[in-house]
Amino acid sequence: MASEWLGETPRRKGGTPTAREARTFDETREIARLVAEAATPLPELDDPAFGRCFDGFADARVVLLGEASHGTSEFYRARAAVTRHLIEHHGFNIVAVEADWPDAAVIDRHVRYRGKAKNAREAFNRFPTWMWKNREVEQFTDWLRDHNRFRADGERAGFYGLDLYNLQGSIRAVIDYLDRVDPEAAKVARARYGCILPWSEEPAVYGRVALTRGYAPCEDEVAAMLKEMLERDFVGRDGEDDFVDAAMNARLVQDAEAYYRVMYYGSEESWNLRDTHMFDTLEALLEARGPGSKAVVWAHNSHIGDARATDMGKARGELNLGQLCRQRWGADARLIGFGTHTGEVACASDWDEPMEIKRVRPSRPDSYEAIAHEAGGARWLLDLREGAHTELRERLMAPRLERFIGVIYRPETERWSHYVECVLPEQFDGFVWFDETSAVTPLDVRQTGDHESGREETWPFGL
Repeated sequence: MASEWLGETPRRKGGTPTAREARTFDETREIARLVAEAATPLPELDDPAFGRCFDGFADARVVLLGEASHGTSEFYRARAAVTRHLIEHHGFNIVAVEADWPDAAVIDRHVRYRGKAKNAREAFNRFPTWMWKNREVEQFTDWLRDHNRFRADGERAGFYGLDLYNLQGSIRAVIDYLDRVDPEAAKVARARYGCILPWSEEPAVYGRVALTRGYAPCEDEVAAMLKEMLERDFVGRDGEDDFVDAAMNARLVQDAEAYYRVMYYGSEESWNLRDTHMFDTLEALLEARGPGSKAVVWAHNSHIGDARATDMGKARGELNLGQLCRQRWGADARLIGFGTHTGEVACASDWDEPMEIKRVRPSRPDSYEAIAHEAGGARWLLDLREGAHTELRERLMAPRLERFIGVIYRPETERWSHYVECVLPEQFDGFVWFDETSAVTPLDVRQTGDHESGREETWPFGL
């Protein structure tokens, strides 16, 4: 792999570098040389050979693909390229993403030709809309629909959401399902969900109420609804897919109630509940799709990299989806992280504020990203598994900073807002590098039917 070197030890303004700065730079250069020798250069994202570079991870049942931000085009396009290859050549049939179940279900119906649900609403219409309503996702789901076109129902690959935020959408989906299959059960659901329904548009308010009153006013009701959904045999009345959808939504309502109730007590408890929900949903999906099912997961590095190898787990007591997958499936789960040095990112300065395109600051000299940048190359894949590149893996085991950009990006406080100390080889099985990246392209305009192509349905964001 070609590599470019800086050549000179950096100096502080007006003087020579400190001994610590010089050691940091020399160590970065030395490890970067090992990275340059070990990494596999990746072709252009549109080249079919891009996906083939990940064949070494395809023997797993679950492949988790990360991202270092929620607004970087290359991360989405790379995950799409890898996922297409895994679906076409290795039998993967589940794409599970860090998105809310009812929103992703709109896309799933579209790509699996299941028709629109009753009371269907526009998908991903809440902040941050650009995270899933973007051109990169549209292109992938268009491909997925075309891939499924001439396949039998059971052979079609689906698109599913693992997250738990759309409480209102999940309540609506459960009631709509029961209205079709068991109107009496639907009446019970309305009564039980009536407890939490007043807060469904602003569920955080429910958490404040529960904290103020000192108890969980809706916990028993939503738990009873899930229990009844799972115990009663609704499958024969409306099809297995619709039952799975309704049961997943009932599970989401139960876990969302707990999530919003505990979020005021401590961040680690609410984080753990959310990631446990994502894992439980993934496990239930694999079970529902049968013993031959295989899943690709799209989520942020903070969710798919093993939390035990980060300050998240070591200092804050947080677990995550990647950790739970490793504990459940061992080597049958492969965790692949993504990173970048600089570029542009779609983000917001605060929650529920307008999307901006911001410049990503060059990575810190004491970070893993600095090593990757120094190694050179526009994009590459590094195998971090035991037995691969033993000397390099040992050199990377010293904890270093790693950058995490989510929906919010605040460059002015980047060190404290976006860097976490990690041990990269224990966190991931593989690492994908893009030295300079660009922002995702949001879908600003509602899509209309493509009459010239003869499509039966419009793109689901245009409902």
